[in-house]
Amino acid sequence: MNTLMPAPRLFYIHDPMCSWCYAFSTSLQALQQDLPASIEFVYLLGGLAPDTRAPMPLDMQEAIQKTWRRIETTVPGVVFNFDFWRLNTPVRSTYPACRALLAARRQGADCETRLLRAVQLAYYQQAKNPSLLPTLLACATEMGLDSDAFNQDLLSPAIELELQQEIQAARAMGVAAYPSLRLLLGDRPITITIDYVDHRNMLAEIAHNL
Repeated sequence: MNTLMPAPRLFYIHDPMCSWCYAFSTSLQALQQDLPASIEFVYLLGGLAPDTRAPMPLDMQEAIQKTWRRIETTVPGVVFNFDFWRLNTPVRSTYPACRALLAARRQGADCETRLLRAVQLAYYQQAKNPSLLPTLLACATEMGLDSDAFNQDLLSPAIELELQQEIQAARAMGVAAYPSLRLLLGDRPITITIDYVDHRNMLAEIAHNL
């Protein structure tokens, strides 16, 4: 009988339109670069806000802008383009952007992460709205994805099923906020504390749990 445990996996649970996930980008990249090769790194979409076409209530708009300002004062080097709130009709819907990442994943291992960066750049720096399909299609086209395949996959039942499966997997790990890290040893998920400034603290916590 094979009693060997599977290789440890580190799950990064996120949403492309989560401002704290954007704030975590630099620390996350450093963590990935220094992560031991024996640990598989896995992106998992948590799905922050379901589909809707309703404009975001003003109190929610104000709350998110307050979060952006808090991030700017607590995470070095992170800035936001507040023109977004003047130039767009905000919609509290992140599932389209989540589906876009899954559609990009089908075109190559690095396409998902490249599109993630493109969507975050469009949202937080260029004041574009990733809740809208034209924005997502433009991001995919600009980074050289097969736009016809991307568009077809983005709206497919298969991608919707994948998204729901990832959301359920995140919930099964007890994830309630983004970004989150879970180190999976066998079938046991261990929470790794997010550090927005020094990735070495996360590396030390991971090493301690191995």
